Amino acid sequence: MDKFYIITNTMKDPGLKVAKQIREYLLKKGKECLIQKEHQDEGHSGEECLNFKYTDVTKIPKDTECILALGGDGTLLQGARDTVDRKIPLLGINLGTLGYLAEIDRANMIPALDCLIDQKYEIKDRMMLEGKAYHQGKKIMEDIALNDIVIGRVGRLRILNLRIFLNGTYLTSYSADGIIVSTPTGSTGYSLSAGGPIIDPEASMIAITPIAAHTLNARTIILPDNVEIMIEIGNRRGEFPDEAEATFDGDTSVKLNSSDKIVIRKSEKITRMVKINQISFVEVLRNKMSKN
Repeated sequence: MDKFYIITNTMKDPGLKVAKQIREYLLKKGKECLIQKEHQDEGHSGEECLNFKYTDVTKIPKDTECILALGGDGTLLQGARDTVDRKIPLLGINLGTLGYLAEIDRANMIPALDCLIDQKYEIKDRMMLEGKAYHQGKKIMEDIALNDIVIGRVGRLRILNLRIFLNGTYLTSYSADGIIVSTPTGSTGYSLSAGGPIIDPEASMIAITPIAAHTLNARTIILPDNVEIMIEIGNRRGEFPDEAEATFDGDTSVKLNSSDKIVIRKSEKITRMVKINQISFVEVLRNKMSKN
C-alpha cells in the first residue's frame, strides 16, 4: 500500500500527536498520507455536510488504498459507516483500553505500518445490517450498522413487549428492556454484555439477543443471513403507550411507539477490514479478554 488516509478520535489523540507520528513515518517511507482533521473543514458546502456524519468522504482522495482509524471501536464504526460506499479497507489502531475491532494497539503501530507497506496483510469482508423503521406503514428511517441495531426502552421505566417475525411468520415475543440484533462483528459488543454468544467475525449470520428479558427461558437466537426480521413494538395495558428507540451502531436513532415496526436484514453493503495478525480469532479474543 502506498496511499493512506487517517481518521482520528481527537479525544484519544489530542493535538493529533499519534496521527502526525504515523504520517511522518509513512512520508519517510515514500508513501502518501493525509489526516482528516487537518483538511476536512476546508472548502465544502453545507449541502455536502449532510451526506456524512463524521467523515467527509469527498475529501478522501479517490486513489486512497487504506483508511487508518485511530481511537477505539467507536472510531472504527463511525469510519466504516461514513465510508462504506467507497469500499476502502480500514485498519483500526486502538488508543483506548479495550477494542475488539481495532486490531492494532499503539505498541505495535509501526510494525503494522511496515506490514501494510510490504503487502503483508489480508482484506476481510464483514457483513452489515440494514434496518428500516415504519410508523403507521410509512417508512420514517433507514440506516446501516456494522455492529448492531438495538431496540431499547425510553422514558418511563417499563418493559417493552416485542413481537418477532421471520420472513413474515410470527416466531416469538419478548417482555424485556429491549433487544439486540447483531452481526458476527457485533457479537463482542453490547450483545456479549447481554449474554449473547461470541461469533467469529468472518461468519455470515444474525443474532437476536433480548436485554434483561422477564422470563427464565429467553436465549439468543442465531439465524442465517438470508432471513428478514421484523420487530413490532407491542401494546401494553395502561395509560401510557410503549415508547422505544432503535439505535444503529450506538449512533443514529429513531423513536418508536406502540405498533411501530422495524425490518432488519443483511445489507448488500460490506465493510472491508485489513487483517495483519495471522493469529486466530480465538487467540485474539483471549488476549483482549485477559487485558480486561
